[in-house]
Amino acid sequence: MSLVERDLKVIWHPYTQMKTALPPIPIVKGEGACLFDGEGKKYIDAVSSWWVNIHGHSHPYIAQKVAEQLSKLEHVIFAGFTHEGAVELAERLLAILPGNQQKAFYSDNGSTAVEVAVKMCLQYWYNQGKSRTKILALKNAYHGDTFGAMAVSGRSAFTTPFDSMLFEVEFIDLPTIDNIENLKSQISNLKSQLACFIFEPLIQGSGGMLMYEAEYLNELMLHCHNEGVLLIADEVFTGFGRTGKPFACDHVTEQPDIMCFSKGLTGGTMALGLTTCTQQIFDAFLSDDRLKTLFHGHSFTANPIACSAALASLDLFLDPSTSANLKRIEAAHQQFALKVKHHPKLKTIRQTGTILAMEWQTGTDTSYFSSLRDKLYQYFLDAGIILRPLGNVIYILPPYCITNEELNYIYSKIEHALEEI
Repeated sequence: MSLVERDLKVIWHPYTQMKTALPPIPIVKGEGACLFDGEGKKYIDAVSSWWVNIHGHSHPYIAQKVAEQLSKLEHVIFAGFTHEGAVELAERLLAILPGNQQKAFYSDNGSTAVEVAVKMCLQYWYNQGKSRTKILALKNAYHGDTFGAMAVSGRSAFTTPFDSMLFEVEFIDLPTIDNIENLKSQISNLKSQLACFIFEPLIQGSGGMLMYEAEYLNELMLHCHNEGVLLIADEVFTGFGRTGKPFACDHVTEQPDIMCFSKGLTGGTMALGLTTCTQQIFDAFLSDDRLKTLFHGHSFTANPIACSAALASLDLFLDPSTSANLKRIEAAHQQFALKVKHHPKLKTIRQTGTILAMEWQTGTDTSYFSSLRDKLYQYFLDAGIILRPLGNVIYILPPYCITNEELNYIYSKIEHALEEI
C-alpha cells in the first residue's frame, strides 16, 4: 500500500473533506525554498508552508541547535520550573520588541497565543472589579480556530456551525481616511464596555491579504488608548519580517499592550506560541489573592526543543543577510507588480514587504470558495509551485532564502496563468 493510500485511510486533513478533493502529495525532503515529493518532483514553496517557514526548509543551523538540545533536555514542566532556553528567548525577543513589552507568556501555537491575550484582557478588568467584557475587532479578521480565537475573528462560512456559541464581539471596518472619525466615534460610544481591541496590524492574511495603512491604524490605536481600551496586536502572521520591518507594529508609533506570535517564531520548525505584555498588564495579576491568577497553561509550554529552534531562527533573522533578503524580495515584488498591474484579468494588486497579493477578476464569484481557486492551485502545482489561493486572490509569501531565479520563475508562471486561465 502506498503512502498516500495509507494516509487516506487514517488521516483527516484540514480543508480537504470534499469527496472530490485531490489526494495529498507525499513530501519526503525539504531544502531551501523547495520541497520534494516521493518521485523527486520539486515544488517551490511560495507560501512558506502556511506562512511559517522564513529561512528555508531543513536549515542546517536550526537542525544543529535542535539536535544539541535533544541530547540535553527534551521537556520539563513549566509550572514551578524553568530552563535556559525559555529565559534567553524571552530576553532576546523583548529586547527587539516595542519597549513597553516587558513579560512573555508561552503557549504552543498562534490560536493559543491569541486565547491567552484575550483572557489577559478580560481578566485584567475583572481583577480590578470592572465590568468591561466586550471586545472590538476588525471585519474579515482571522485570529485562529480555537473558540476564543474564532469569536474574535470575522463571521464566515468557517464559523457558521458555531456562531451561536461565540461570545459577542463588536466588528468595525478597516480604518481609512474616509471612515477614521466615524470609527473613533463608535469606540467612544462603547468605551465603558470595551475590554480590548484586537487586530492584525497592516495585513489581514486569511481575509484575503487585505492591506491597510499604518497612519490610520496608529490613529485608531491612539484613540483606543485615550479611551482606556487595551490593544492586542496579533503578529502571528505579520511578525518576523513579513511586512519589511521586524514586526508590523514597527510601522506605527502607538504601541499595543499585548502582542501575539507563532508561525515564524521557530523559523517554521515546530509549534510554539508566545504572548507578550506590558508591566501594567502583568501587575493586575500579581497578588496574594490566588483567584487573580491567570489560570492558563499547556503541557508543552516553553518546550526546550521549540525554544532552541526559536533561538536559532532568531540568530538567522538578526543576521544582516536576512535584512538584505527582505529588501531584495520586496524590490522584486514591486517590480513585478508594476509589470502586471494593468492586466485586465487583475482587479487589484497589493504589496507590503515580502507579501504580494493579486486579486483576479471573477465577477461576483469572489468568496474563499471561488471556482477559480482550484484551477489556479492545480495549474501552479503542475508547474512545480505551491501557491495556495485565498478564493480569487493569489499571493506570494516566500521563505527569505528564495533565489531571484525562483522568484522570476514564479512570476513567469503567473503571467502565463493570466493568459491561459
